[in-house]
Amino acid sequence: MTQVRKFWPLLTATHTYEKTVSTRHRGQGEMITAPILAYLIETANGRILYDVGCDHRKLQVPALRQRFYGGFPFEPPVMREEDRLSARLAVLGLSPKDVDVVFLGHLHFDHAGGLHEFCSAELHVHEKELAAAREPADDAYFADDFAAVKSWRCACCDYDLVPGVRAIETPGHTAGHMSMLVELPQGAPILLCGDAADLTENLEDEVAPGLCYRDDETQALASIRGLKQLAKETGAKLWPNHDLPFFLAHNCFPQPLT
Repeated sequence: MTQVRKFWPLLTATHTYEKTVSTRHRGQGEMITAPILAYLIETANGRILYDVGCDHRKLQVPALRQRFYGGFPFEPPVMREEDRLSARLAVLGLSPKDVDVVFLGHLHFDHAGGLHEFCSAELHVHEKELAAAREPADDAYFADDFAAVKSWRCACCDYDLVPGVRAIETPGHTAGHMSMLVELPQGAPILLCGDAADLTENLEDEVAPGLCYRDDETQALASIRGLKQLAKETGAKLWPNHDLPFFLAHNCFPQPLT
């Protein structure tokens, strides 16, 4: 039986970029605005946060903004004060210290940048992801985001965090990308794709994300197909990670999905 009690998708920022970032070899010249999301899961055994968004300091402090985003082909993400995770949690009567587990789907800057606010949480990441981030395997890893972390719980396969919350290996976008299956107390489970599928289009047309590990889309496509098969087997609803229309249709904050 699932231990999940409540579930919230949390908007932490938005980012405008060429669509090719999300759909490989598709959307040249087309700009889209994508939500940068985290997901809070309240369980009978504590609170789990999937991803932590960007580091607000790197967006707000001019010297840091220039250092980390100065070479980007697109403008940096936009994070309003109310989008900061600490502000989202405060609306729910919580603080970062009330999060027991931070689960990182991968370690790109828009998913791991907020780690410094969750020093007391247990941190989960795939062991291949941590190794790739430390190389770094691509420019979307900001070593500063996770360099100070001294203790990780590193996984190497699918596993249950608690009954009703299962980590799913979905490599391809990055070396150790992981998605998450969340079984709600009622209704269909939610399958958080993470960046294995930015948009509904990635799932429907089986299009790889624009950035693939080692520039090879083979694993990314296999992961998309695996997610679709798992959704079919479990009756879960697939949640793409950077799809603004999808997010707006499912956003209920501050009300939870239960």
